[in-house]
Amino acid sequence: MEGASYQRFPRVKIRELKDDYAKFELHDTDASMANALRRVMIAEVPTIAIDLVEIEVNSSVLNDEFIAHRLGLIPLTSQRAMSMRFSRDCDACDGDGQCEFCSVEFHLRAKCISDQTLDVTSKDLYSSDHTVVPVDFTDSAGYESSEQRGIIIVKLRRGQELRLRAIARKGIGKDHAKWSPAATVTFMYEPEIHINEDMMDTLTLEEKQSFVDSSPTRVFDIDPNTQQNSPRRIQEIVGRVRWLSSYFCVGGYSDLLDTKRFVFYAYIVSMPVVVVDPEAYTYDDEVLKKAEAMGKPGLVEIYAKEDSFIFTIESTGAVKAFQLVLNAIEILKQKLDAVRLSEDTVEADDQFGELGAHLRGG
Repeated sequence: MEGASYQRFPRVKIRELKDDYAKFELHDTDASMANALRRVMIAEVPTIAIDLVEIEVNSSVLNDEFIAHRLGLIPLTSQRAMSMRFSRDCDACDGDGQCEFCSVEFHLRAKCISDQTLDVTSKDLYSSDHTVVPVDFTDSAGYESSEQRGIIIVKLRRGQELRLRAIARKGIGKDHAKWSPAATVTFMYEPEIHINEDMMDTLTLEEKQSFVDSSPTRVFDIDPNTQQNSPRRIQEIVGRVRWLSSYFCVGGYSDLLDTKRFVFYAYIVSMPVVVVDPEAYTYDDEVLKKAEAMGKPGLVEIYAKEDSFIFTIESTGAVKAFQLVLNAIEILKQKLDAVRLSEDTVEADDQFGELGAHLRGG
């Protein structure tokens, strides 16, 4: 239809938020946008990482290249990465990558002078910029342990020494994994699960338990405390299993529908199967196969909401989880703007530099 708009307005609902972890729902969008956001968070949100190492003295058991590689993988706080320049684009140092606008300098000096092994860790790195330092993994409870003294770089014995100078630069995960701010970024379709209550009521307690156990993850459970077990519902179950009354016949009674024993049985049978954690469903279809094997196709119906996604993000600590999402959205907006300006290559290059050329395949 002419003039019709297909613009969508995605909604976000935050479920859990910590410095290094975030879980949120993304609604009213499609898989292409969700996956674009995931890929940008992993590979295109810039951080700062050690990129150049000059070894002055190294008498440890590890060679220079090994230590340089370990230094590069140490996450550095990168709150200012978005405002820094890429070293290749820095005009202050002609692309040399060793000025205050595009780099941060670190120094490390360690020597073991005792018989006790000396652990040289990320906390021994001294930065020229107090805003760019190795990520602190110390527990907030303050307990002292080897893991909380920083990331181990090398261990020194008596007489061994390590002195070096390192330059950290801005980069993105697409160039090297050391610049990726994300440890894990995943999303899944939000599942919608419907149980056929009438069909479920025809199952015995053992069959219900077998159905619940057929799921590899704890998606379903039998709930004895649900409000569905009302007196009226129990009476309905009593009517359905009327033929079992003879089994409970004790002391000459021919009709024990009102006895406590039978009502208790009816209560047990009426225990419904409920969905306790729909997000635990992994789309393995095991419960659907179980329902078919029991001769009850349609016992449960499971759909994936194609416009609703659940994101789980774990940060390396270089950037806080919420900032990682915001930075990814900002970069995604820049990429879309560059696409809109791609017809006018001069304007695109002036505004977006290498990004515009990259999007055109140049």
